[in-house]
Amino acid sequence: MRILNRRARHKYQILQKVEAGIVLTGAEIKSIRAGRANLSESFARIKDGEVFLFNAHINPWMGSQKFSNERRQRKLLLHKKQILAWQGKMAGGNLTLVPLSIYIKGNLAKVELCLAKTKAKFDKRASLKKQTINRDIERELKARD
Repeated sequence: MRILNRRARHKYQILQKVEAGIVLTGAEIKSIRAGRANLSESFARIKDGEVFLFNAHINPWMGSQKFSNERRQRKLLLHKKQILAWQGKMAGGNLTLVPLSIYIKGNLAKVELCLAKTKAKFDKRASLKKQTINRDIERELKARD
């Protein structure tokens, strides 16, 4: 099961991607396996040399007795060199850390995190126009076959 952040590809220009582990508590892993999470308004920040995921909504598991905050900040596991490199890049420009997806790899939950730059309004329009043109070309090619 892969939980996607569809808005991220529309709102941001993706520069670099990295796979990060995520620190979860209790039954949150069961909710992710069931696909009961949402990344649409989530983002990541670097605080005190550590990366945290904010505003990611993971529904509480029905069978769990312990109630946890659905939108709490969750620590992401990255190498120190990666954190320092991204911190340097973010200090120099108008960049942000955006989660693209959460998925299960083996027995662990992973987050696909990217370094991204916000698209301007005309960039969004241009990418939508390119998508529609490519979609029309694909339809024409299928119709010929």
